[in-house]
Amino acid sequence: MRRRTVLSLFLILTMTRVSSAQFFSSARTLEDSLLYHPKSDGESWFPVPPQIQAVDVWLTSADGDTIHAWWLPHPGSAGAILLCHGNAGNLSHWTPRALSLQRALRQSVLIFDYPGYGKSGGKPSESGCYAAADVALSWLVNMQKIPARNVIMVGESLGGGVATELAVRHPPQALVLIRTFTSVPDMARKSVWTSSAAPLVRNKFDNLSRIPKCTAPIFIAHGDRDTLIPIAQAIKLFAAAPEPKRAFLLKNLGHNDALPAEFFTALAEFVRQAQMTAPPR
Repeated sequence: MRRRTVLSLFLILTMTRVSSAQFFSSARTLEDSLLYHPKSDGESWFPVPPQIQAVDVWLTSADGDTIHAWWLPHPGSAGAILLCHGNAGNLSHWTPRALSLQRALRQSVLIFDYPGYGKSGGKPSESGCYAAADVALSWLVNMQKIPARNVIMVGESLGGGVATELAVRHPPQALVLIRTFTSVPDMARKSVWTSSAAPLVRNKFDNLSRIPKCTAPIFIAHGDRDTLIPIAQAIKLFAAAPEPKRAFLLKNLGHNDALPAEFFTALAEFVRQAQMTAPPR
């Protein structure tokens, strides 16, 4: 079936240049619509609770997109958490996760939106997500005077790909991956309906090839009832990750279930160990 599909695509693409361009344009639009599920602030927006201090941060990525972020300071925080959220909604939807991490790790949090999400401009893309993370980290380094080595990079689901790419180039204090895949093509291969399209996928987010290059301590959490991203992909990521590393099983939990208190306790202990064993710089 796969050979027939690829052959059919080849015949279609070689018919005319116009049809080829139209095909690729339609394929890219379809792929993006399956991967990215942004909500603009006009579609859905949850204001920060009045008792929570949040500062609007406006940035411009290397791609020229306006990137919106929230800075959630924590008293006495020497470092920061850079939160790369999942593929759906916008940062206002992920405030509970940001606040839970803030409380558990007693660190300030910077959560940002990708292009096309929330109040950020542009359209979502793999390179756009990386560029947004870059400028967010630069803000922490240049404006808050927090070096990358004092930043805990947290990525959930799609955000795991953003955090991993950033951590390889700018080693953090720790890399935390929550319910993250090995790569987008691997996600396509898990379904009989999309497996034939895997070689044509444009968005890669190739975490499996990148994670061996990460020099920071790595914490990977995944649910054993995750039907969206199979736990087998987390096992592959963990096997490929260098030491020091820790795996945390989210027992009886699926992809969108709330994280248990035990997760935050284990993560806090992992971060404390990472801070204690970090080499002097």
